Amino acid sequence: MSIKAPRGTADILPEEAAKWQFIEENIKDVCRRYHFEEIRTPLFEHTELFQRGVGDSTDIVQKEMYTFEDKGGRSLTLRPEGTASVVRPFVEHKLHGSPNQPVKLYYFAQMFRYERPQKGRMRQLNQFGVEIMGSADPAVDAEVIDLAMTCYRELGLTSLKLVINSLGDKESSYRHRQALVDHFTPHKDEFCSDCQTRLVQNPLRILDCKTDQDHPAMKTAPSILDYLNEDSSQYFEKVKSYLTLMGIDYEVDPNLVRGLDYYNHTAFEIMSEAEGFGAITTLAGGGRYNGLVEELGGPETPGIGFGMGLERLLMALEAEKINIPVDSDLDCFLVTVGDEAEKVSVQILHDLRKRGIQIDRDYQGRKIKAQFKAADRYHAKYVLVLGETEMERGTINVKEMATGDQEEVSLAELAEFMNGKLLRRK
Repeated sequence: MSIKAPRGTADILPEEAAKWQFIEENIKDVCRRYHFEEIRTPLFEHTELFQRGVGDSTDIVQKEMYTFEDKGGRSLTLRPEGTASVVRPFVEHKLHGSPNQPVKLYYFAQMFRYERPQKGRMRQLNQFGVEIMGSADPAVDAEVIDLAMTCYRELGLTSLKLVINSLGDKESSYRHRQALVDHFTPHKDEFCSDCQTRLVQNPLRILDCKTDQDHPAMKTAPSILDYLNEDSSQYFEKVKSYLTLMGIDYEVDPNLVRGLDYYNHTAFEIMSEAEGFGAITTLAGGGRYNGLVEELGGPETPGIGFGMGLERLLMALEAEKINIPVDSDLDCFLVTVGDEAEKVSVQILHDLRKRGIQIDRDYQGRKIKAQFKAADRYHAKYVLVLGETEMERGTINVKEMATGDQEEVSLAELAEFMNGKLLRRK
C-alpha cells in the first residue's frame, strides 16, 4: 500500500516551488519598501490563545482547529490564523516597549484548518500577512490596504476589487448588536443551528453565514453604518479619503464583517474578478483589532493587519494568464572522461560554487554522450569538458551551448573566466 499526502494537503514540487520563491521575494521587497520586518512564530500554540484571541463564537474555534493534548496534558493547537500568533510574542517579548513605534511586522506561515478541501482552500494553507501595532492613525489602515494592493499589482494582477466597511468602536458595535438581535430574533427558528447560537453569542456572525445567506432577513438586516457614532464615522471617512488620495478604488459593503471576533473599525477584503477564477473570490482580508493586545495580556495597543492566501494568489495569476518568470537554466555542467578527471572534478565544482557559479555534474557513471544529453535536459548555458588530454595540459574545454563556440581555458583561470562569461550574459 502506497502512502499519500493527507487529505487537504499538497506537495509543492521543485518546478512549482520556484514560482513560490519568486512570489515570496517580490512580496518581501514590497515589505522592505514599506519598512516592515519579518517575524517567525511557532507552528503550534496554547489552545487558549486562539480561544481568547480569535473568539469562541467563530467557526475557526468551534469547528476547524487541529487541537491535541501533549504528554504533559497541555492543550495545544496548530496555528489556524496569523494575527493572534503575532500578537502573542508582541506581548510576551514586550515589543510595545520599543522606542520605534508602531511595530510593523510581516510573516510567511502555514495555517491549519479542518474544513472541506476545495481548490484554493486546503486544510494546510500558506499565508502571507502583516500586522501593525501601536498606532490608531487611520492612515495606517490605508497603508496596510495599499501594501496588499501593491503586492498584487506588482505581480501583474489587474482584475481586483477592494471592498471595505467599518465595524465601529465598542459603543457603535454594541448598538448595532442590539439592533441585529431585535431584527433576527423573530426568524430564529428559520435559521441554521449555528446562527441560532450566534444570535446569542455574536449576532454579527450571522451576516457571514453561508447557509442562511439567501434568507430574506439578511437583505433587510440593520447596517452597521447607520449605528456609527461620530468618532467612528469620522475615522472611516479618513480611511476612505486616504485611499482616494492614493488612487485606490474601493466599494463600501455594510455586510462585510470578516470571520473573526477581534475586528473593529476598518474591515476589508480584496477579491479577484478574473473570469473563471471560481465562486470563492476572496484573495485577502483583514482589518483593525483594537483591544486584542489587551485581551492577550498586553497594554492598551491598537493594531491592524491582514492575511493573504498564497494558493489563491497563484490561482489568480493563473486565471489572468500571468506567467511567473522562473529561470531553471543551469550555468554550467561538467562532463568528465576517465577516473582522474572525475577526481579533479570534485575540486572544480567546489571552487566554482564558492565563486557564486551554479554548476552540476553526472553522478550516474554515464558515458560522455549521455552526459551531454543530461546537460541539455538541464538547459546548461555552458558545458565544461575535462578528459585525459585536458588533464595533461592543465586545461578544460568550455563550450557555449547556444552558439557551439568552444575555448580551451587554463584550470587555474577557470573561475575568473566563467564569471566573466556569465556576467556578460546576465
